[in-house]
Amino acid sequence: MARSTHRYLFAVAVVAACLAAGEASCVGFDLHHRSSPVVRRWAAARGHHALAAEWPAKGSPEYYSALSRHDRARRGLADGGLLTFADGNDTYRLSDLGFLHYAEVSLGTPNATFLVALDTGSDLFWVPCDCKQCAPLSGNGTGQDVLKPYSPKLSSTSKQVTCADPLCDRPNGCSAAATNGSCPYGVRYVSANTSSSGVLVRDVLHLTREAGGAAVEAPVVFGCGQVQTGLFLEGGAFDGLLGLGMDKVSVPSVLATSGLVASDSFSMCFSRDGHGRINFGDAGGPGQSETPFVPRATRPTYNVSFTAINVETRSVATEFTAVMDSGTSFTYLNDPEYTELATNFNSQIREKRANFSSASSDVPFEYCYGLSSGQTEVVLPEVSLTTKGGALFPVTRSIIVFADETNGQPRAVGYCLAVLKSDIPINIIGQNFMTGLKVVFNREKSVLSWQKFDCYKNAAVADGPDASPSPSPAPASRRPTTLTPQQDANPGAAPVPRPMAAGSHHAAGALSMLLPLLLLGLQPLDRFLLV
Repeated sequence: MARSTHRYLFAVAVVAACLAAGEASCVGFDLHHRSSPVVRRWAAARGHHALAAEWPAKGSPEYYSALSRHDRARRGLADGGLLTFADGNDTYRLSDLGFLHYAEVSLGTPNATFLVALDTGSDLFWVPCDCKQCAPLSGNGTGQDVLKPYSPKLSSTSKQVTCADPLCDRPNGCSAAATNGSCPYGVRYVSANTSSSGVLVRDVLHLTREAGGAAVEAPVVFGCGQVQTGLFLEGGAFDGLLGLGMDKVSVPSVLATSGLVASDSFSMCFSRDGHGRINFGDAGGPGQSETPFVPRATRPTYNVSFTAINVETRSVATEFTAVMDSGTSFTYLNDPEYTELATNFNSQIREKRANFSSASSDVPFEYCYGLSSGQTEVVLPEVSLTTKGGALFPVTRSIIVFADETNGQPRAVGYCLAVLKSDIPINIIGQNFMTGLKVVFNREKSVLSWQKFDCYKNAAVADGPDASPSPSPAPASRRPTTLTPQQDANPGAAPVPRPMAAGSHHAAGALSMLLPLLLLGLQPLDRFLLV
């Protein structure tokens, strides 16, 4: 302790002496940043070319990006700074709830748990809250009958979002006395008469670091959903929706703005059995393919451009854009793309066409095929989409399996091409086309990346991404696909609509579209914040 004190007093004495004697009597040092021109010239003159080239030119966008990565690394955010939900990194598709991917999230203090649908096609995160009209949270068929609505009054960390808040896009809506000064919101979705409305709230979202498991309390703004309509009352996203879009109010945007993630990016992995993963701050790794996002003048989305549709050896040149939307169960294409894909697929199927619709349920798919008695394998053509830049986006799950039950055991009876003709002027690459892939939504680089992935091992599969610029060389290479309804019948597994489940087909087909109506250029609702 005495030695430290002496050193401190010596340093003070030196500084005091310099001040007393004047600047000329003391030795001075110039401090230079390691990336400054002076240090770069010094390094180059002495043969340290690696150091000279290590940092980009000062003042460039790359320079500030490198500084940001350096600062985040020092704060422990790089190499292991990925974030996921505190309740566990496990997303799962629930076939009884619209075939959407769900995750358990915790909000507030004390924390309340919600089973929310994950939606890259919209921005706002909302949960049932101080309900005036919400779906029943008990008897929901998920096995989670203890779900409860959120209430700002019961959370000590909850804060009001006023109309003066930067995240309130419609301050004129506060003139309504019913909001008590809180910023109102309202979102209408493409699915018929489906909406959520209420007021915005600020509270903590409980997350955890993938490496080390450190808890993170992230302040986020979300919707206190007081009124839900349409298909939200019929089972889909009954406990809330987590928008993952590009708007400033979305959870990925808030995490990036607050500096809690090393990269303004996130990834979603979709396993064939319906389970998956989500990581915030994940920019992916080596071996992944990518294509740039197509910018939109208003309400930007994860929109990408395609230049060809490939079905086995046949490649049809075309140009179209599509929204990458995890909140849409199946893929929707407009003509001529829909017809090109469907007819080329149909021309290479051996099974006969079939119709699985009945008086109690309407199957929305056009191209369906029946299986013969005892048949468990089919030979399917390889499907892929060529993206702008030439990389192939592989479609590893192009079909949906239909099954019935014999003596309590599910048995595959047929399958359909899980693509529908779009009745809106937007193409949508749904969650089914992302199955078997890890998809990275890299907002920092403005690119979509993907890679064939094992979600359980959290690693790329052996054959890597399908980045070849051309479709498969020969149909002889096709291998049979085994249809396993025993796995698909699991509520957390791949979708198998069974004909005996009355009404399930209609709900699933309609609920698959959760894009906000604003993407169609419709006018916003008065008094509502549409996000």
